[in-house]
Amino acid sequence: MVSLEVMGERSYTLCFRPIVSDGAWGGGPMDAVIFGGMAALANIVGGFWVTWPRLIARRSLLLYPLALGAGFLLAAVFLKVLPTSLDLDLWRGHSAPPLVLVLAGYLLIQLFEHTVAPHFHFGEETHVEALSGRHVVWAAVGGVALHAFFDGVAIAAGFHVEHRLGVLLFIAILLHKLPEGFTVASIVLASGRSRRAARWASAAVAVATLVGVLLVGVAREVIPYALPLSAGVTLYVAASDLIPEINREPRSASSLVVFLGVALYYMTEKMLEAFGL
Repeated sequence: MVSLEVMGERSYTLCFRPIVSDGAWGGGPMDAVIFGGMAALANIVGGFWVTWPRLIARRSLLLYPLALGAGFLLAAVFLKVLPTSLDLDLWRGHSAPPLVLVLAGYLLIQLFEHTVAPHFHFGEETHVEALSGRHVVWAAVGGVALHAFFDGVAIAAGFHVEHRLGVLLFIAILLHKLPEGFTVASIVLASGRSRRAARWASAAVAVATLVGVLLVGVAREVIPYALPLSAGVTLYVAASDLIPEINREPRSASSLVVFLGVALYYMTEKMLEAFGL
């Protein structure tokens, strides 16, 4: 609390509430690791899905969590992550505008997906001819791993800042983790490699998620930068990866599920608020 006197006539009292908690982890010492681990596990499950003959026939079921996750992600970024990032900027007193970092995160994925790994999209990979080169395959896998790394960064930064933010980001990210694991395994299979290689690729993406979580855990000072940067990445994934994939489907039901994702975000936040979480 700081008192200011202006021109000797009137006093103003300014109250500052720290956004980042004083403890090592805003949501508890192990929350980010536990929730990040569950998100990483979903990558592995998605990878195994595409390599199991009985489950691959039901791959269309993954479209609905993809659409739900897109809506939840968009709502989380605009209604929670961006406002929190702006508060963080005021609190830390640094000059780097958080919206510049949001834009940088968005453009980073744009650059990677359309320059380093130009043949990348969520969902099942069917363009076998485009994956004939080793570089093309592993560049696409690297693109998914980069997404996963920032998933981990977002979850960890969220829990550092506020438990509720961490939970909301975890749910948003979890909803697209199964399709993410499915995507990377599908890329490897479409290139002519074995099911074992596809499963290892999904495991590598899971590890990238954990690396993102742990990096934020050991370098807490990056949180004011990590949160808006990961927000830009998340915004790209939702608006430029997931939504176009959903819009390619002829069925209108999947598009409507995006709106359900937004509603689910609102209900989840209200429930967390009601329970004091």
